[in-house]
Amino acid sequence: MTLIRLLFSLIFWVLAILYRILKGGVVILRVLIACEESQEVCKAFRLLGHEAYSCDIQPPSGGHPEWHILGNALTALQGGQIVTMDGTQHYVEQWDLLIAHPPCTYLSNAGARWLWAGHKLNQERYQQGLEAKEFFMAFYNAQIKHICVENPIPSAVYEMPKPSQMIQPYEFYGKNHPWTKKTCLWLKGLPNLVPVEAVEPKGPYCPCGTSANKGNVRNRGAAKRGEDAKNRAKTFHGIARAFAEQFSEYIENEIR
Repeated sequence: MTLIRLLFSLIFWVLAILYRILKGGVVILRVLIACEESQEVCKAFRLLGHEAYSCDIQPPSGGHPEWHILGNALTALQGGQIVTMDGTQHYVEQWDLLIAHPPCTYLSNAGARWLWAGHKLNQERYQQGLEAKEFFMAFYNAQIKHICVENPIPSAVYEMPKPSQMIQPYEFYGKNHPWTKKTCLWLKGLPNLVPVEAVEPKGPYCPCGTSANKGNVRNRGAAKRGEDAKNRAKTFHGIARAFAEQFSEYIENEIR
C-alpha cells in the first residue's frame, strides 16, 4: 500500500509539473501549511505542482502522510531538515509561503460566553487565551516573506492585530458550500483574496445557539450542533483552491 501511495504521489507530481511547463514556466514554491490535518490546502497547492507540506500534532485525515509533518509546527517553521510521516527526509532552506490555522478555541469571539461567565472575566480561560495568542503571533511574526494566518473573529479582550480581510465560504467556488462562516485573514507580503464564482448564501454553516435564533430555520446551520469541532473547522475546498491559485500566482510573478 505504501509503494502504491508513493507511485501515485510521483505520477501526480510529474503531471502537475508538466502542466506548469505547458503554461509557460516552472516556479516551484515551498509551502508550509501549519496546524492542518485535513490537508485540504496542502492538496490544493500540490495540484498546482508546488512542494507543499501540512503539519500538525495529529496524523492527517487527507490521505497523504507522505506530505505530512507530524509534530510541532513551530519547529517546522524553521525549515532545514524535515521528515514526513512516510519516513522521507526533505531539506527546506527557506519556506516561500506560510499558511497557518492556529487553534481558535480560546481566542474566538464565539467563546465569549465562557470567557465572561457570570459577567466576570474567567481568569483561567483568559490565560489560556493569552497562550493561544502567543502561539498565533509566532506564525504572524515568522521570518517568512509571505504569510497568511487564518482564524475566526477574535475576542477584543486579546487585542489581536487587525485582520487584512474577512472572507466567506460562499465567495470562493461557492456552489458546493453556499454557506456563511466569517473567517479573518492576517496577510503579510500577500494580496487580499478576490472572490471567484461566488454564489448567494443559503445560511450559516455553524449553528447559532442564541435564544433569539433558536426558532429561525436559516440559523440552524449546515453543520449540526454537537458534531466534531475538528470537522467543522476544516478549510472549505473553494477557499483552499483560492489560496493555492491566487497566492501562488502572486509569488510566482514576483519571482519571475
